[in-house]
Parts: sequence; structure tokens; C-alpha cells
Amino acid sequence: MALILNIESSTSNCSVSLSKNGNLIHFIEKNDPEFSQSDNLHLYIKKLLSDCDFSLNSLDAISISKGPGSYTGLRIGVATAKGICFSCDLPLISINTLEILAAAYIPENETNIIALLDARRMEVYSMFLNSNHEVMVPTKAEIISINSFKDFIKISKKVVIIGNGAQKCKKVLISGKIFYPDEPLFPSSKFMCKKSEENFKKENFEDIAYFEPFYLKDFYTSAKKN
Repeated sequence: MALILNIESSTSNCSVSLSKNGNLIHFIEKNDPEFSQSDNLHLYIKKLLSDCDFSLNSLDAISISKGPGSYTGLRIGVATAKGICFSCDLPLISINTLEILAAAYIPENETNIIALLDARRMEVYSMFLNSNHEVMVPTKAEIISINSFKDFIKISKKVVIIGNGAQKCKKVLISGKIFYPDEPLFPSSKFMCKKSEENFKKENFEDIAYFEPFYLKDFYTSAKKN
């Protein structure tokens, strides 16, 4: 049974939440491409704790979205989490950002999930999960084409493609098996609660001194110029 501060800063959605025993207590977030994580993340944490009448010393752990995602957003989130952990002697939990994104969608039975985060140009970060949110294919980078994810789609009865990377697929990946939510979904700290509690109970903690975000960047390599 743990009181955990969850931090999600990997995209334009700056999000913090408090969870107790795996249940959401309260969250604060704002999704805005022009929003500055560095200017507002600490303010959101302070307000969250104040609204719930807790202090940093009340916490049992900090849980952070580890990536992939925005380099700057991840760096700010991880630095903030590590600072609190060091100052309050708290354990650090990390959760894959694509698992957090997938938790935002409750699929029908036998509907598999492709969770996508926008990278650059026609590139995305992807993870494949089943209807129980169990990972079937771990995080990888993909350049979207008509052949993207074809093996996974072939073995699936139905597939939902979610996340801000889904927009790149709509005109390329068209099939009776595939559908897209009306609005793009984003990772949110309110979907971290259950996973954070599970990791806490298992004492699945990171080494605070050496932990780094999972950037998964620079996967596209161009030919070296002479």
C-alpha cells in the first residue's frame, strides 16, 4: 500500500497524479504544444500535493514515464523525479510511455492495440499489446509505409491504432481490421497508477544515480558523406 507521485512529461501533455494503493486520488494536467514542461511541472506537483493535503515527505515513491518520447520533456521529468527521490530518500519507479498510452484505451475483446508516439517525419515509436494490455511486441522504431505492422495485423482479429503517431497511418494503413479513435490519445499520469503500485510491491526500483530516460532516438541513419 503506497502513496505514489506519478509524473508523465514525454509529450505535449504535462501530467502529474497521486495514487494510493493503485487507485487514482487526484491529477493535474495540460495538453498544449506551446506549454513549457520546465516552467510548470514543479508548480503542478506543488499544487497537486496541496490540493490533496500531502507533502513530499508523505510519499512512498515517485513513478516516472521513462520514454520513448520528447527528449526535452523526458529529461525534465526524470530530472525532477530524481531530485525528489534524492532529497526525500524515495525509490524511483519507471514505466514505458507506450504502456501508459495503451492504458488510456479500453479495447473490446480480441482487439489488439498498436500504441504509437510521433517521432519525426514519417517515423513513430511503437508497441503492440493485446486486449488485456499485455505487451506482445516491445518498443521499436518504425518508418510508416503500406507494409508497416502487416505481420501483427495479419494475426489480429481487429486492431486499434492509438496515440499522436496514429495520424501518420490513417492515409497509409487502411483495412477492415484497422480502426482509429476519433481523437488522438496521449499518455497521462492518471493511467500510471496500477502499474506504479505493481512495481512498488515487487520493489522494482531504478538505480537513481544511473537511471536515464529511454530516448530511443537516432534510429534512422543516413549514409555518411565523404
